[in-house]
Amino acid sequence: MVRAEAAIPVRMRRVALVAPERVLRESLVRIAEAGCVEIDLAGDGGPEVRGPAATRLQRLRAEPTRPVLSGIPPDLDVLEREGRTDLLAGEAQLEERLLSAVRHGEVAALAGWCPDTAVGTTAARVAGAGGALVPLRAPRGVDPPTLLTGARPAPPGRPVRRSFTPLVSTYGTVPYADVDPTLPAGIVYVVMFGLMFGDVGHGLLLVVVAFLLRAGRPRRAAALRPLWPFVAGAGLAAILAGVAYGEFFGPTGVLPVLWLEPLEEPMRLLGTAVGLGAVLLAAAYAAGIVNRWREGGPMRALYATTGIAGAALYLGLAVVVGALRLGRMPYAVVGAVIAVIGLTLAGAKLYADTAGGPGGTVQTGIQLFDAVVRIGSNVVSFARLAAFGLTHAALGAIVWDGTRALVSRGPVGFVAASLVFLVGNALTFALEALVAGVQALRLEFYELFSRLFEGEGRPFRPWRLPVEQVPGPVPAGVSVGPGPVRKELS
Repeated sequence: MVRAEAAIPVRMRRVALVAPERVLRESLVRIAEAGCVEIDLAGDGGPEVRGPAATRLQRLRAEPTRPVLSGIPPDLDVLEREGRTDLLAGEAQLEERLLSAVRHGEVAALAGWCPDTAVGTTAARVAGAGGALVPLRAPRGVDPPTLLTGARPAPPGRPVRRSFTPLVSTYGTVPYADVDPTLPAGIVYVVMFGLMFGDVGHGLLLVVVAFLLRAGRPRRAAALRPLWPFVAGAGLAAILAGVAYGEFFGPTGVLPVLWLEPLEEPMRLLGTAVGLGAVLLAAAYAAGIVNRWREGGPMRALYATTGIAGAALYLGLAVVVGALRLGRMPYAVVGAVIAVIGLTLAGAKLYADTAGGPGGTVQTGIQLFDAVVRIGSNVVSFARLAAFGLTHAALGAIVWDGTRALVSRGPVGFVAASLVFLVGNALTFALEALVAGVQALRLEFYELFSRLFEGEGRPFRPWRLPVEQVPGPVPAGVSVGPGPVRKELS
């Protein structure tokens, strides 16, 4: 069972790092090593102040390297002579945080954000250096940064959510108050992909690709290894759809048709695709209502076009269309009333956002007309699930017909048939995998995510650096950090 916490972004806690000046550096080193605290940096718009490490790093004019932090204060002159740009870059980042500290006497403090579950362990780590990590009350009007559950290192045996995370992060950062759609969005994506890529043979190839990624092969694709559950899920969805269509590297007759043959019953497939789209849009409106409520309370949820008002308009129009198809006029009247209620609620909010007067009325009317048209176009847009499923089946049929036409023409024909079958399926696999992947992404972003999210959050960016123990004492007179900067803590 999925925990309730998994349906929302990771809970963040406002924290302050407080430490005596003499142990501030060591406390920051431990924060960087833990890698779970985002520290607020000074951004007053004043002239840039560079510390000694940043100055030396600029003088070297070397290619940027991965920053590394020294466990003890290093000799910056030695680092410059040896060209240790990695350690100088790490010290420059440390200096930036030292400059951002608020100081009172011999005590310094830095504010930031930390996942609630990591506050205790991080506080214990900092306490070992003589500092303290103190929980604070979150400031009003400031949203915490967003960290999705799947963005954290996945525990062993639970990599699925993490593999779906890029699907959401590519669209944007989920606002902190909104629900985390990672898992359902991933499931919906693979289902839509499977409908367009329905073929058991091609699905099996995707599963093989997934297990190759899991094994780290090829090495050039090692960075894609975390995505192997996503690819495997898409392959399994394609296999299930292929079983329903009776497709195995095309209409080869290896499998019986369990549900429908796409090229023989295109209208049935089209109706299924549009019906699935209508259900997904209804679910997107439901999630949008939850998000608007969490963002601004019941009033915002009531009047938003992606909240209750938009959902009422969508439901009313759906009832009208369904009733007219079935010839049930009383239900059509009920649907029309629901749609008018939704239009009225949405119109009140849209008009309130204008300058008022005749111009505001015209603007509101145009926006309401656009909302109605968008609902219709979004539902119809899911017809592409059937259209590209038909395209995939048609290409498979062309390859299979060409193979059968050549195979009976002697040894040469058999060789030619084998080449047509292999090359044709390879081209179909590559082309249709790309097309189905792009189209499923387009439906997810434009039809579904546009109803879930009205704004964008800020991603959680913890300060994380590897720590290296650099031997050697610090020579007397060498400055290893910027001087104190005093300012008010907010």
